[in-house]
Amino acid sequence: MLFRKRRRITPQVNITSLIDVILLLLIFFMISTTFVTQPGIRVDLPKAAAKVKNVTQESNTIIITADSDIYINRQKIQNIQELRKILLNMRKEEQSGDLIVIKADESVAHGIVVSVMDVAKTSGFSRIAIATR
Repeated sequence: MLFRKRRRITPQVNITSLIDVILLLLIFFMISTTFVTQPGIRVDLPKAAAKVKNVTQESNTIIITADSDIYINRQKIQNIQELRKILLNMRKEEQSGDLIVIKADESVAHGIVVSVMDVAKTSGFSRIAIATR
């Protein structure tokens, strides 16, 4: 009797599809992390013990960052003169009420906040609020 020697098949794991899935996941995570939006304007508001009602009406907001950058309604302003022009135009067009909310970082110099308040007051805004935490 002649028996044929059977060829032994060694088991192999086909990892081609596994590599494809891992590469697709890698590409997905690389692309999705680029869509993370940058946070807004960072301002560390000073703390206050007194509780004040929230402003309910639509108001204009002036933000002063720790680097003394000035923003009005999320638009960066180059200097105080430009802020004055924008505020005067807003009052002429009557697109806003008479309330300005100032959100100034607690590390900002007092003089900058006072000059922004002065510009708002001379531009015709009769009510000025300073935001706190």
